[in-house]
Amino acid sequence: MPDQDPRPDSSADILARIDTSTPHSARFWNYFVGGKDNYAKDRELGDHIKEIFPGLVDVARLSRHFLGRAVRHLAGEQGIRQFLDIGTGLPTADNTHEVAQRTAPECRIVYVDNDPLVLAHARALLTSTPEGETAYIDADLYDPEAILRTAAKTLDLSKPVALMILNTLGHVADYGQARDLVGRLMAGLPAGSHLVVSDSTATSEGMIAASDAYNESDAIPYYVRGVEEIGGFFDGLELVEPGVVPVTRWRPESADDPMPVDAYGAVARKP
Repeated sequence: MPDQDPRPDSSADILARIDTSTPHSARFWNYFVGGKDNYAKDRELGDHIKEIFPGLVDVARLSRHFLGRAVRHLAGEQGIRQFLDIGTGLPTADNTHEVAQRTAPECRIVYVDNDPLVLAHARALLTSTPEGETAYIDADLYDPEAILRTAAKTLDLSKPVALMILNTLGHVADYGQARDLVGRLMAGLPAGSHLVVSDSTATSEGMIAASDAYNESDAIPYYVRGVEEIGGFFDGLELVEPGVVPVTRWRPESADDPMPVDAYGAVARKP
């Protein structure tokens, strides 16, 4: 049998969509967490932001730790076996499927992103235990119903799903629209489903300055919000203790992540 193409979609269209001349949020974040899937423009912007606000590196790194703790809680303590991860970004260590299937091998995970570089690397994401399944959707956050329709090919939407939207909603400029998108996604999931959200927050002058500098670049803007606005994404849901807190203070498993950072998150259950 001939070797498979290493790309999940080898069309020229996918490759043509990759623009290395301007910074991109997924590659920028990848640089901040120590990844190698980034380009000169991403690193230039990253280094500029580090000069303004070195703490953003901690936000990137410690937000990944929050993802791991949230997934372990959902798969381990809540018995969730299905995950819908929107705004996947580029694969690094301990992606959602790896954490979930390490806890429960039968977990099924659907990743959603519309970045062509993420699509080109999707084969790295499309690994799974024999008992579970992992899939990738090239789709847009702004079309929740299409996401749900396609996710239903892998997930059973009559059973609880964990909806993960990490470091993504800040790209939606209008807060009301961001809340509407979350609401429409959760409306398509049954009772017992959970929502996990984290985003950078306007909780220090340094983070606000970093956000302003980022938005002055050619990258897609990212808007930091107040803590109360992050909390608004969970309206109508039952917050899991300790509620909306700095990501480092959401159920820390050790003393490694005690410091507060300018990123808040929470986990909540749909009643």
